[in-house]
Amino acid sequence: MSYFYVMNNIVIKKIEFSDNQELAIVVRKVLTEFGGNRPNTAYFDYDTDHMFEAYQGKNEVYFVAKVDGELVGGSGIKILAGNSGEICELQKLYINSNIRGLGIGKILVQKCLDFAKEAGYKKCYLETFPNMDAAINLYKKFGFLHLEKPIGDTGHGGCDVWMIKEL
Repeated sequence: MSYFYVMNNIVIKKIEFSDNQELAIVVRKVLTEFGGNRPNTAYFDYDTDHMFEAYQGKNEVYFVAKVDGELVGGSGIKILAGNSGEICELQKLYINSNIRGLGIGKILVQKCLDFAKEAGYKKCYLETFPNMDAAINLYKKFGFLHLEKPIGDTGHGGCDVWMIKEL
């Protein structure tokens, strides 16, 4: 198991099967907070209840963040469906509202991007909602640029902010 300690009470680690239920609750709670509890979003994805299983393929990873043993968020990398294989997708970055501002999102994004580079991806794509201002600002700090339209085949027609970054 690969653990990454941020502070004594914060741990970033690869997802385990036992994290599935707690993570699904976090994902849906955050999506509801931002109005993403509607069709064509991760709220209704099969993978949301099966995150461990969803990130077991080649060149895929999902990291979870735990504070004092409680799962508070996570983020992952997968190949972007419907492309040549050189573009990955930063997926499902969600952090509980009571824990935001501690830098956990920044660490999760960095871990994901480091993994993507090591896996050989050339670009990283993401989709989000326009009212997720803090997340969009975080992505911009990492060098993500806005796109005029989506690429690939994410199955999330409910997201209308698309961004990409050279790795």
